[in-house]
Amino acid sequence: MNLAIAHTDPAALIERCQVTGVRIAGGEPEYEDGAVLPSGLWRPLTGETAARLKPTTDTSDSTLVELIRLPDGPPPTSLAGLADPLGDPDAVHLGQAASPAEALTTTPNYQDGRRIGLHIDNWDKLDHHAKHTGRRRLCINLGPGTRYLLLGDTDIQTICRTIHHDPASRYPHTDDLRAYIAGGHQFSVYRLRLEPGEGYVAPTELLPHDGSTEGQLLPSTATFWLGHWPRGVLPALV
Repeated sequence: MNLAIAHTDPAALIERCQVTGVRIAGGEPEYEDGAVLPSGLWRPLTGETAARLKPTTDTSDSTLVELIRLPDGPPPTSLAGLADPLGDPDAVHLGQAASPAEALTTTPNYQDGRRIGLHIDNWDKLDHHAKHTGRRRLCINLGPGTRYLLLGDTDIQTICRTIHHDPASRYPHTDDLRAYIAGGHQFSVYRLRLEPGEGYVAPTELLPHDGSTEGQLLPSTATFWLGHWPRGVLPALV
C-alpha cells in the first residue's frame, strides 16, 4: 500500500513538499537510540514523484492523506467542536501539543522527554490485518510558526510483512519500523509544509510520521482529532 496524497494541482503539491532519506539516531541526548530521523539534504519533489503520490481508484478514504485548511465562515464556539460537522459523530479531540522552533522531529516519549522520531500511532489497538482501517488524524497548525508533516513512503503493514515470517499475529509497532530501517531497507520521508490555519487528515495508525519545525524560527502548536472521515470534508490546499 503506497503513500497517497490527494491533490488536483501537482505544482501546488511540489511547492510545499520535499523528500529525503532516513538515518538512525544513536548517542544523541535528545533522541531515543534507534529513532528513525530524516537524514537531511531535502530534495524538491519532481513531477514524476508527484504523479506517483496521486491516489488511485483503489485508494480507500481510510488510507488517504489530505492537506487541508480551515473552512471559511465563523469559527466554532470551541476549538474542540471544530470536527463536529465533519461526518463522524464519534470523532475525538485529542488536545494540543506545543512544539519548539528548530525541532527536526517533535514527538517526545512521556517518560524522559527524549524524542521518538518517525513512529506509528496505536490509538485503535489494531492488529496487522486491520491496521489500514484505523481512524485518521485531523491536525490543524495553530501557529504562530510554520510546521511540517513528515510521512514515510512505506506503510507499517508492508514493513511487518517484510521483516516477520508471521505478521498476521502481530500488533504493528514503531519498533518494527526501526528494525526495518536497521535492516537496510529503502525508505524515503516526505516533508509537507503547513502554515498557521492549515493542516492535514492522515492515516497515522498506518504510515510512519511525525511533526517537524526544522529551520523555523518560531514555535507552533498543533491540535488533533481522530475520526472516520470521508475524503473532502475540509477545503483542500492542493
